[in-house]
Amino acid sequence: MPPMEQTPDPLARFRTAAATREAAGLRRVLRARTPDDDGLIDLASNDYLGLARDERLVEAAVEATRAWGTGSTGSRLVTGSTALHARLEARLRAFTDARGALVFSSGYLANLAAVAALGRDALVVSEAGNHASIVDACRLSRSRVVVAPHRDTVAVEKALADRDEEHAIVVTDAIFSVDGDLAPLEELHAATVRQGALLIVDEAHSIGVVGARGQGAVHAAGLAAEPGVVRTITLSKSLGSQGGAVLGAPEVIQTLVDTGRSFIFDTGLAPGSVAAALAAVDILHHQPELPGLVRTRARELAAMARDLGLETGDPAGAVVPIVLGPPETALRAALVCAEHGVRAGCFRPPSVPVGRSCLRLTARANLSSDDLAVIRGALTAVAEMKVTM
Repeated sequence: MPPMEQTPDPLARFRTAAATREAAGLRRVLRARTPDDDGLIDLASNDYLGLARDERLVEAAVEATRAWGTGSTGSRLVTGSTALHARLEARLRAFTDARGALVFSSGYLANLAAVAALGRDALVVSEAGNHASIVDACRLSRSRVVVAPHRDTVAVEKALADRDEEHAIVVTDAIFSVDGDLAPLEELHAATVRQGALLIVDEAHSIGVVGARGQGAVHAAGLAAEPGVVRTITLSKSLGSQGGAVLGAPEVIQTLVDTGRSFIFDTGLAPGSVAAALAAVDILHHQPELPGLVRTRARELAAMARDLGLETGDPAGAVVPIVLGPPETALRAALVCAEHGVRAGCFRPPSVPVGRSCLRLTARANLSSDDLAVIRGALTAVAEMKVTM
């Protein structure tokens, strides 16, 4: 009697891949935090202005939830658009000097819609340092994609000039999510104008942080009124809420309403989150000093790291990377920070290039002088750890 064939195990490849990632120091673990952040000073979140727990946002969210319920009940084109959504879109237009605004349930989905819909049947030129949401959006566009080296406007213009496609878009982060540096927006805009292309700028890490009033990097560069510039933003970082939006010309907004799959087929943002974002924009309007405070704190963190011999950059916003090299070193440094009272972000490949694993510190406007003293102690311990490894 012939031996019975063994049934293939459909999960074996996942276990093998997980073991490989474990050996390379690239395994990821979910860690549930407590309401008091486990007693640690938060330098890992994106709550740049310290608004996520602000009572004004909390009360706005509670009031909206009582009035509208816990969810929006449907997609934006069915029942998911409320009067609150319309108010937020109008408020975002006014705050950023945009001609149009469209709210999404996340910044990730805003990027997917903007790049995939506007980049369809066009050349897409994407900056090498762009966020994963932009990378995914480029793939969903089904168009030819050219990846330009980091902050290389010459390469961008060459790709545009050499194209066979009639249409083209250039897409870039405003502030890059790990390195914390600023894109050369004026030069990129000039190149797109010369080459008849559209410029899409992801302001996730610059809205609420860059510019005198936190109106973002595009506004600070004097490009807010330019019809060929489209902005995507998130409501979940500086604005302390949840969701995202696209800012652009009416033609852009209508195109996304008609063809943006991540808008059409997604449930609308919950009313509580919409109301919290509205409250945050109002706070920025009445407290224009907040963006300057977070930039000051970021520069202080970077100077502190440099004084200790740690590799960092010159932050354009709230993000301050400390480059440590191997993933194991970055993991150990994050643990050392926690032991000294600080929660720090730990970024490893594929989030960063091989050999560039880092701590990503994120400044907050409400960091106190006492907080800075604790942070200095944690970074001192990281510097000492690095020397002994």
